[in-house]
Amino acid sequence: MEKKKVAVPLVCHGHSRPVVDLFYSSITPDGFFLISASKDTTPMLRNGETGDWIGTFEGHKGAVWSSCLDAKALRAASASADFSAKLWDALTGDELHSFEHKHIVRACAFSEDTHHLLTGGVEKILRIFDLNRPDAAPREVDNSPGSIRTVAWLQGDQTILSSCTDANGVRLWDLRSGKIVQTLETKSPVTSAEVSHDGRYITTADGSTVKFWDSNQFGLVKSYNMPCSVESASLEPKNGNKFIAGGEDMWVRMFDFHTGEELGCNKGHHGPVHCVRFAPAGESYASGSEDGTIRIWQTSPVIREESEPVPPGNAPNPKVKAVADEVNRKLQTLQIGKEGNTPERV
Repeated sequence: MEKKKVAVPLVCHGHSRPVVDLFYSSITPDGFFLISASKDTTPMLRNGETGDWIGTFEGHKGAVWSSCLDAKALRAASASADFSAKLWDALTGDELHSFEHKHIVRACAFSEDTHHLLTGGVEKILRIFDLNRPDAAPREVDNSPGSIRTVAWLQGDQTILSSCTDANGVRLWDLRSGKIVQTLETKSPVTSAEVSHDGRYITTADGSTVKFWDSNQFGLVKSYNMPCSVESASLEPKNGNKFIAGGEDMWVRMFDFHTGEELGCNKGHHGPVHCVRFAPAGESYASGSEDGTIRIWQTSPVIREESEPVPPGNAPNPKVKAVADEVNRKLQTLQIGKEGNTPERV
């Protein structure tokens, strides 16, 4: 009987509760980085290529629903159920500012010019904070039809995108007028919305469907039915010819962008997959799950026989000492955890 070939991911441990959001930085002179949001209250920063732990941002008192890095990976932001969004120094782990809200904050995003932070949540209000004047009152854009789940910037920071937990579709807001200029219609609430690296497409996941929209004209380009209900989808950034999706069946699937043909199915998570994201050069992608782990998969996978034991990868010992030497000269100030120790702080 022929043995099946299966992909071998890098397994990143560290979170004690479900991983609900992942964000890759752009490629910087020091490499690229991956930040994760988890219900355990502590976002984590990792080497985006190896998955090695760099540090943990401590300060939230509730589940962290969203996290992101600015263009140069010098600052991080996080959105939490403790009614706050926080701005962090990504090199030292220090909290730079806490932006207080009146209810749970579900989403956050840096503007392309990195001068503003966009947040949204249960209050149904989009807030835009000026990071050059963090104590100043934010600009508020209200009239969202539901609790905000995802946010993103478009078109040179002139347009913002939002989707809701309890309302179908994606809304596009003109920042000059503060009004909705377009709604991308879906049959279910959109759980994931990603703007492609080249700015051409918006990738959405709703129900058991992944859709691709033209981010300039906002027309529907492609729509594919998935084998299960999906929570997240991501388009390969370099060539744009593949996309990945993950959801309730615990598997991470890769598809052909042009035809929708399934190219691969990666098994390994022990709970629903809440988030998937491609690395900035497209050579790998990450998935975060209800099981509390992050898995990094190669786009052209390393494979093994199904009967062979799974290698330990980088878990649960992240060997973070190597990161300080290999990844970032600027990270010399970090408190690097010793092998086997629980990460203390960035």
